[in-house]
Amino acid sequence: MTTPPLVLSIQSHVAYGHVGNDAAMLPLQLLGIEPVAVHTVQFSNHTGYGEFKGQVFTPAHVQDVLDGLRARGVLERCTAVLSGYLGDAGVGEAILAAVQEVRASQPKAHYLCDPVMGDVGRGVFVRPGIPEFLRKRALSQASVITPNHYEFELLCGGPLTTVQAATQAARSMLRQMHDSQSALIVITSLRTDGLPTDQLATLAVTADKAWLVQTPYVDLHPLPNGMGDVFAAVLLGHLIQDKPIPDAVSRAVSSLYALVSRTEAGQRDLPLVACREQITKPVEIFAAVAVAEA
Repeated sequence: MTTPPLVLSIQSHVAYGHVGNDAAMLPLQLLGIEPVAVHTVQFSNHTGYGEFKGQVFTPAHVQDVLDGLRARGVLERCTAVLSGYLGDAGVGEAILAAVQEVRASQPKAHYLCDPVMGDVGRGVFVRPGIPEFLRKRALSQASVITPNHYEFELLCGGPLTTVQAATQAARSMLRQMHDSQSALIVITSLRTDGLPTDQLATLAVTADKAWLVQTPYVDLHPLPNGMGDVFAAVLLGHLIQDKPIPDAVSRAVSSLYALVSRTEAGQRDLPLVACREQITKPVEIFAAVAVAEA
């Protein structure tokens, strides 16, 4: 029996709903990967349901859990690290220390940082200090980042109105990332001039190539929570399995589209369990098309 790869996933946790680790764990497991989940918060439910109870964990709490994993020799066996909603900028430093420790044993380990900060319509919804931490500290350690369009503009400091402008901005940002020649930026929910208004685009950019994946726009109000968390987990799962970047991005986009398009109107969560087959074998595959560059 082959031992499944381990992924250290440091994200939020809710008792009810699918966000953070509760959106990432099932996709990773279905893709044959063993998640090692460390929670940055524990809430009764995600904010999409309105009022919630629970608490944001302190950096000391997160570090204590990591110390316990370290004592079991777990960190040195992880092949990747995944992070999302932080809750507190201090937790980010504990994550980066864990990334360094994982890479000491696994030099080629991915660190996929989903820079959760905000979205169109909601604005920035994280605590002060987190956007600065992501720009100034996390970016340099990440090998993959998966911002949405709004978050990418926050990271690069300006509006992006064309695919070419987004590609150029991503190339500039790649130079700040870990192992920049193999690093990857994937911008989700891209809506720029020149793209069809009835389509939603995802742009993947490396040091020398770029691809665009387009799907029909699903007009749901409200949109389900946790979409970015699921996307990041599925993408990382395919990258760990050494799928080529365009294939990994195509499959992650296709799985997310399948889940979103099967979400009932008014539902605040993706149907991860009911439609779990769409995570491993999405019924419709949307191709990653190479971007023609000037």
